[in-house]
Amino acid sequence: METKKVHKKLNELAATAICGNDISSSVLYVSALAIAFAGQYAWITLLIVSVVLFLFRKIYGEVVGALPLNGGAYNALLNTTSKKMASFAATLTILSYMATAVISGNEAIHYLHHLIPSMPIIISTIGLLLFFAILTIGGITESAKVAIGIFLFHLTSLVILSAFIIYFLVQNGSGLFLQNWYSPIAGGSISNAIFLGFAASMLGVSGFESSANFVEEQEKGVFPKTLKNMWVIVSVINPLMAIFALALFTIPVLQSDGFQNTLLIEMGHYVGGKWIATLIAVDAFLVLSGAVLTSFVGVSGLLERMTLDRVMPQFFLKKNKGGSSYRIIIMFFLLSVSVLLITNGEVKLLAGVYTISFLSVMALFGIGNILLKVKRKSLPRPETASWFSILIAIGAVLVALAGNILAEPKDDSPSNLIVFLDYFIPSVIFIIIMLNRTLLLSFLLNAIHTIFDPVRKMVFKMDKNILATINLINSQEFVFFTKGDRIATLNKVMLYIIKNEHTKKIKIVLALDKGQVIPENLPQEVDFLGREYPEIAIEFLIVDGKFSPKLIKELSEKWKIPINFMFIGSPTDKFPYKIEELGGVRLII
Repeated sequence: METKKVHKKLNELAATAICGNDISSSVLYVSALAIAFAGQYAWITLLIVSVVLFLFRKIYGEVVGALPLNGGAYNALLNTTSKKMASFAATLTILSYMATAVISGNEAIHYLHHLIPSMPIIISTIGLLLFFAILTIGGITESAKVAIGIFLFHLTSLVILSAFIIYFLVQNGSGLFLQNWYSPIAGGSISNAIFLGFAASMLGVSGFESSANFVEEQEKGVFPKTLKNMWVIVSVINPLMAIFALALFTIPVLQSDGFQNTLLIEMGHYVGGKWIATLIAVDAFLVLSGAVLTSFVGVSGLLERMTLDRVMPQFFLKKNKGGSSYRIIIMFFLLSVSVLLITNGEVKLLAGVYTISFLSVMALFGIGNILLKVKRKSLPRPETASWFSILIAIGAVLVALAGNILAEPKDDSPSNLIVFLDYFIPSVIFIIIMLNRTLLLSFLLNAIHTIFDPVRKMVFKMDKNILATINLINSQEFVFFTKGDRIATLNKVMLYIIKNEHTKKIKIVLALDKGQVIPENLPQEVDFLGREYPEIAIEFLIVDGKFSPKLIKELSEKWKIPINFMFIGSPTDKFPYKIEELGGVRLII
């Protein structure tokens, strides 16, 4: 008996690595981004983000603890509102994953491009996306092994970088940090600087929601540990790197375009030389690649749950031997590649999609927690978030969302909101179609019936009339009078009917006058013809009376069929009747 293969679930390290690569990769850009808006207060805004994330730990812990299913915000709203509202949240999550995969993959190749200048950007990005699609199709446990390797290498690289920076500051002092602290305030006021910096800094927690999207793949009790581990990483690394940056370079230098894109590499080169810069570049490539993996794993869990709920076609539920829904992964890969090609590699245009989608999902998850408290009080849950913390967390996310929507676009770039709507509206239309596909198909069916039913009725009527005509023609009987002809003569009659007549019936009639007898072999010959020509119904009749026009007329009236005469050969002078007296003649020569 064949036993079903049991797929191994993820332990704490594996689950943390998968989602941790996404959230920890934010250190490559979020410190520089926060400094660009908040200047010397960037590390404070990053600490505020840490506090907000601490509140969300309880929120995610309560919702997923009560509803331990894949889907994240979709799952939370599905069990507290409606499938339409849940699908709205799912659309935002999918857009967030799509933007994360494309942006992270493209940025990873850009970092590698610094080391290998001849590398083509777009083709290499497609190759990277394909690699992680194939890896995810191979199964989540195989993906986890790669994610763990990337995660540990990333943390080790940051520890090495931090050690070099601390050694440098011990040797050279931290006077520049104090100088930056007392420099003019970015944004005109402390409150405005912190507001804008906080809005930008909230991007540093992207990936925190990913663990909830594949919770069913994790061992029991692992999920809350992943939240704690991600919170610790974000709370330590991001503010620390902002402080290090402010202690190494002046604010104008940090706010320049060159440092915005490669801050950690510049820091590594400044304190440790080329080899540290190379280490950070390799680390950036790997950890951003890990964020691509996070997107594939997260979206796979989410779309599988949506398919089980019949939001998506059941076609996507097909699994391979590794237990992965490979059709979902292939679809997401093709979507990501199409977006990469549409933007022609200028993936920074997707920043608005990435920002607004992610923050909206966070807010919706908090709302889902409120609805869970109100509507599903009886559900047991391992931990509970207080009303105060939920409201503060949702409020903080909404502030960050408003800040990113109101942020002025650089140069002639479209605003975050415009770019977001360009992708969100078609996605929502698709989801609406999927949710209402039975209604739309019914409407289409009714429209088809309205247009084609009259035509169909006309065709059916014509079909019926034509068939009736054919049946009428085929039902007309052919009457052959015999006087005991040999079978060869009868066979000629049958061949004539097959080649020239539409009828499928024949009456072979023998008229016997007084004193006449049935030819000895005639019944057997007729029976033989019936077996030889099964497509023609043969009826053998013996009638009393002398063969004459009078008998013909009587039989024609009795059978209600016209009787024409067939001569095998031509009528001769010995024939006792005139042709016109018989009502017509058919000649077989």
